[in-house]
Amino acid sequence: MAKPRLLTGGNPQIPKGLGDAPVRAYIDALEGWKRQACEDLDRVISRSIPGVRKAVKWNSPFYGPAGGDYVVSYHVMTRYVKVAFFAGASLDPPPPEGSKDPSTRYLHVSEKAPLDEARLADWCRQASALPGFGKVAD
Repeated sequence: MAKPRLLTGGNPQIPKGLGDAPVRAYIDALEGWKRQACEDLDRVISRSIPGVRKAVKWNSPFYGPAGGDYVVSYHVMTRYVKVAFFAGASLDPPPPEGSKDPSTRYLHVSEKAPLDEARLADWCRQASALPGFGKVAD
């Protein structure tokens, strides 16, 4: 099987799909610190969202609770992985990076700004109880 094409910033071009397989394909297409960062994100998010459901849409992994909305996603950029919380402004404390959408907040993970797993897990638990973006298919 051919390795997916990497888009600008190193983000893999993965066909949209539901479940763990497309998310796994996304992560497997990455290399170096970006792959490790996304492995860590997937592990922490998956453990922290009750009944987690996964998908790839728009070349990005999305996560949400069973029967709920997608609440968190990430996308590989050149210098960091951009983690989006769709109701991030309602999290306590909110993730540090703002968005054009006043509800959305971002966390940037990079080689120089490693993942705070405890903080991410807390945000994921909080987010899973809030409205997000689009229904998670069962």
